[in-house]
Amino acid sequence: MELHTYYRSSASYRVRIALNLKELTAEHRYVHLSKNGGEQFGAAFDAVNPQHLLPVLEIDGLVLPQSLAIIEYLDETRQGAPLLPPDPAGRARVRALSQTIAADIHPINNLRVLKYLGAELKADQEQKNAWYRHWVALGLEALERQLAGNPATGRFCHGDTPGMADCCLVPQLYNARRFDCDRSRYPTLLAIDARCAGLAAFRAAHPDLQPDAE
Repeated sequence: MELHTYYRSSASYRVRIALNLKELTAEHRYVHLSKNGGEQFGAAFDAVNPQHLLPVLEIDGLVLPQSLAIIEYLDETRQGAPLLPPDPAGRARVRALSQTIAADIHPINNLRVLKYLGAELKADQEQKNAWYRHWVALGLEALERQLAGNPATGRFCHGDTPGMADCCLVPQLYNARRFDCDRSRYPTLLAIDARCAGLAAFRAAHPDLQPDAE
């Protein structure tokens, strides 16, 4: 099992957490997203993923891109802590929460978008930060409302054990801190994040603890 990853890649962070929760070990193949114009565009990684995006997991003779697809594959094929609930309604809720982050917040704020804003649209750093904070606030506000007061929300996003939605939430809040986004309006999200921080599976996946961290 080989994981193509970068320490600050939010999507890679999600998969690292999921692997740890399942108590699985993968060899890491580091792809630096900025060095030499971005190693994701080099011939070696282009052959792995023509999208030039991380993460990619090589497993069971398969080459799997897209973090949520990877997490669901791990949950369906490997023993260990379940990352999605057993019931269809619960799975749908967890997928919806996860996609709120992975499909709606993160894609318009990832590295290639921010680079395009600067290089092509000539946005300065202050404008790029304003862009980032706007979309993060919009998404996290909706997520807070989805979780707060919902009886399906427990100590974690869904129930009292961490799962796929928590694998998505923690990296997004890490990024919110990096960009100094106002987080005071999200008490439910912050409480869940704090509980996750108390678990070894989340701590070991933290960007600052990765061998390629700078």
